[in-house]
Amino acid sequence: MAAEFVGRFRRERRSLPSISLTENMASVTAIGNDYAFDQIFSRQLEGLAQPGDVAVGLSTSGNSPNVVKGLQKARDLNLRTVGLAGRAGGQMAALCDVCICVPSSVTARIQEVHLAVGHILCGLVEDGLTDAGSGRPR
Repeated sequence: MAAEFVGRFRRERRSLPSISLTENMASVTAIGNDYAFDQIFSRQLEGLAQPGDVAVGLSTSGNSPNVVKGLQKARDLNLRTVGLAGRAGGQMAALCDVCICVPSSVTARIQEVHLAVGHILCGLVEDGLTDAGSGRPR
């Protein structure tokens, strides 16, 4: 999703500030080694998050410790939080302003729905920023 926001999804529009906290392997490795793997997202949010940001967490179980701690840090920083999870959302559900839960225990099905939901969210954001018919900024 981050790449679609920075680039474009379906139409031309201004670039949106967005970053995937998994894309910088040097940071992930350093934080994992120096602190703990369950802090790889919370530590990055502490340094990078800005007022008005939205943190999105993905976990098929909803209980991945690194994602849960990241969402908790996001809440501590007063960010909006969105979760994509499986089953009933696990621990993530209570930490998210919106948690989209895929009612399945099959990891592949959960991930397939997460991909579709990610594309839907990108489209909704673009539609909110542009005239859907022309692609021109609103």
